Amino acid sequence: MIADPPTSPPSPEDDCDRLEELLDLLPSGVFFIDARCRITRWNNKMEEITGFGADEVLGQHCSVMEGDRCFADFSGAIGDESGDCTLFKACSLQGRRCRIRRKDGSWLNVIKNAQLFYDERGEVTGGAETVTDLTELLGLEEELAKLRRRRRQEGVGPPGFHGYVGRHPSMQRLYDLLATAGPSDSAVLIQGETGSGKGIAAQAIHEMSPRRKRPFVRVSCTALSESLLESELFGHVRGAFTGAVAGRAGRFEAADGGTLFLDEIGDVSPRVQTKLLRVLEELEFERVGSNRPIQVDIRVVAATHRDLRAMCDEGSFRPDLYYRLAVFPIRIPPLRERREDIPLLASHFLRRIRGSGSSAEVGIEPEALELLLRYSWPGNVRELLHALEYGAILSGDGPIGWTSLPPAIQAAAARRERAAMPAAPAAPPSPARRHLRPSREEVLVALEACGGRRTASAERLGVSRMTLWKWMRELDIAWPPIA
Repeated sequence: MIADPPTSPPSPEDDCDRLEELLDLLPSGVFFIDARCRITRWNNKMEEITGFGADEVLGQHCSVMEGDRCFADFSGAIGDESGDCTLFKACSLQGRRCRIRRKDGSWLNVIKNAQLFYDERGEVTGGAETVTDLTELLGLEEELAKLRRRRRQEGVGPPGFHGYVGRHPSMQRLYDLLATAGPSDSAVLIQGETGSGKGIAAQAIHEMSPRRKRPFVRVSCTALSESLLESELFGHVRGAFTGAVAGRAGRFEAADGGTLFLDEIGDVSPRVQTKLLRVLEELEFERVGSNRPIQVDIRVVAATHRDLRAMCDEGSFRPDLYYRLAVFPIRIPPLRERREDIPLLASHFLRRIRGSGSSAEVGIEPEALELLLRYSWPGNVRELLHALEYGAILSGDGPIGWTSLPPAIQAAAARRERAAMPAAPAAPPSPARRHLRPSREEVLVALEACGGRRTASAERLGVSRMTLWKWMRELDIAWPPIA
């Protein structure tokens, strides 16, 4: 029998060769760094997606890729140090969305995961990072967004987008901006009047972002005093102020990894503005009463109904904070600029108010809908919702008529009617004609003579359109007549 040749354990060189072969088989880019951020390994996929060959980057500082979220204050060349590296501060990174610079100077959107290595004494010896190219995924997302926009423009599918309802061109532009802002990690400033739906926009941005599985934390900056807002945002330690019997984490910590929505940012005090600027620039803060820095990974979305540019000119808002927040500004159109969407909104809200099984299409009378279309809506969509709730309560199970709408809407319609009426004739109608309701036949004759047009019929009878509606309701007149 021939004995098997003696085997020897694999040498360290063999292990390194096997590791290199394994790394080159992986579908993602992988590279290793030492304790001073110098690149020690670089697989084939990294060469493919960045254009840098291994011989060009081995021994180089990892800042050669200029990762836009890798360093707290990246300003170009960084020495052989790890102190400013996000990985060395956080110890590990999971699903970090960022951009890196290719050899040809172009930017590449990637997802990074990273982990530090330690020796038996607990000291850092280096780390490993995986890099996944998002180019194909972002292309698919853009194609899907284009398909959705086309379907909305053609009136196919639900008439809305992530909580919004409307098909007006201004809303289509808003949807496009939200779809563009979502996948990005840049700060967004949402501007719009009270009740226009700024919170819906912030939620939509979060839901379309890579952070959608992480927290969405909302802070109302106008509801709290300066000291309470500071504690709410940054947290506090025990004994930081009277009543602080225990430490408490703030909203920045609660939003770590996700999105922080600062609602009504224009109402914060100059002191809080200064603290916010530091956090947004360094992603680091201290709790109230503490000097221990806390690192966070958040995306900030802010909203306001104020003109922040004018506030900057007046000196009541920091320009540097404004420009830090308004990287991607979005304006929400007020309801009066998209009146064509009011029937869609009314139908949507009535289904919500009366239950999904209700027939909202016949839930509001034409005269009432016309009043809604003519109203200026200073409270925007929120005011419309409340007006329909008011009308649904008064009308019970029946359709909402114009007399069931809130007094403010009826009064505005009456003012418009009076303003639109022609000057009084030289020979005014007789008192009886002005004050007494005509017979049912007289009203029908006027409607017939004017082809059913309410305004012309009212003028023929010498009254306002609102009075004619009232008479038709009292006399049980439907037009066109029911056969």
